Amino acid sequence: MKLLIYEHVSAGGLSEKPIPPSILSEGFGMLRTFIEDAKAAGHNVTTILDSRIAELNPPLEADRKIPIHSFRETENAFKKAAENSDATYVIAPETNGTLQTLVKKIEQSGTLSLNSTASAIAEVSDKTLLQQHAKRMRLSTPETMSFNVKDNTENIIQIVKEKIGFPAVFKPTDSVGCEGLSIVNSEKQVKAAITKIAKQASSRFMAQQLIHGTPASVTIISNGTEAQPITLNKQNINLKTPSHNSTYNGGTIPLDDTMQSAAFATAKKLVESLKGLKGYIGVDLILADQEPVVIEVNPRLTTSYIGIRKVVTVNLAQAITDSTLEHKLPTNQKNQCYAHFEKVRMPNPTDKALQETFSIPELVSPPFPTTDASYTYALICTQGSTAQQAKRDFNKTKKQLRDILLSGGKKER
Repeated sequence: MKLLIYEHVSAGGLSEKPIPPSILSEGFGMLRTFIEDAKAAGHNVTTILDSRIAELNPPLEADRKIPIHSFRETENAFKKAAENSDATYVIAPETNGTLQTLVKKIEQSGTLSLNSTASAIAEVSDKTLLQQHAKRMRLSTPETMSFNVKDNTENIIQIVKEKIGFPAVFKPTDSVGCEGLSIVNSEKQVKAAITKIAKQASSRFMAQQLIHGTPASVTIISNGTEAQPITLNKQNINLKTPSHNSTYNGGTIPLDDTMQSAAFATAKKLVESLKGLKGYIGVDLILADQEPVVIEVNPRLTTSYIGIRKVVTVNLAQAITDSTLEHKLPTNQKNQCYAHFEKVRMPNPTDKALQETFSIPELVSPPFPTTDASYTYALICTQGSTAQQAKRDFNKTKKQLRDILLSGGKKER
């Protein structure tokens, strides 16, 4: 098949703005690995690249790469490339309706979509509505209250104090990763948490009970009716107060936990109850003392894909294609190893050092240079026969990468 694989950040979704290097490392990593799997499955792949990325000629196996210089060019290229493809897969955040809007354009064009339906994306992207739905399903959820950034702060404090208590988690209702998220330890931090959310261009937010346990996710492949759990993934999340940025840094796959069966059952039940969810779905959970607690559903490719593809015995790109177009789910899936993936902050590279990093097999997203900071981010994924071995290899690769960047690349012989 001829596939258009579109990743919003890499494709010029921020073409007239600086590209945050941390977000780019995840976006490009998902784009690169999904393209590799699509090519391995025998598909012909077209993608769109922001010219600032394209001119660096990063490793990317697409048959056709369309460079763009403006957001208007991105929109036109997306429309034209989709029309010339058999099917399109969109990798984009739900924030401000971005993913929903792009998928809706594909649906209206009559081109085959490998994503969940636009209506399903809209339904689960509102975290407050998703929590209400999960609660009706009698799944365990945190106590949750919804607000607007313009609501009276004293009233918000009083409601949170009475209904949830402190510490609480404050976050936008449609964010991805840890955008705008804060742990609020006391009523004194509420105003700063709301200000932080408002800076994300979000007007609605939620205050949520802080659940203690292991942050995890279940990866699901769904055909729109039946959902097949694939892996349980450990998430590396660093919760911060409003004066600092909370971060999602990566994770380890699979997560060996006695609660795996319960987590799989919870995620399967939730996804199957939401009409229109298909292909690759991520369900975020907290593995608490007694049961998994539902946090949110991601109706799209998640960063965990980068590690999962190393662990599973199926080609996930083909599994997504089969589930969305032919309603077939993967069978006999087994885990063959462990993977550890993580974003790492690195010094800005010289041109020579950047090119040298391209040869590191474990480097999924290279340290693209930034113009407005002295540092950038890269994303590394390693594998091993144990989780500990994968983490050790990750540390070795991280050191190798840093050494290259600090040396400025090999000297000319």
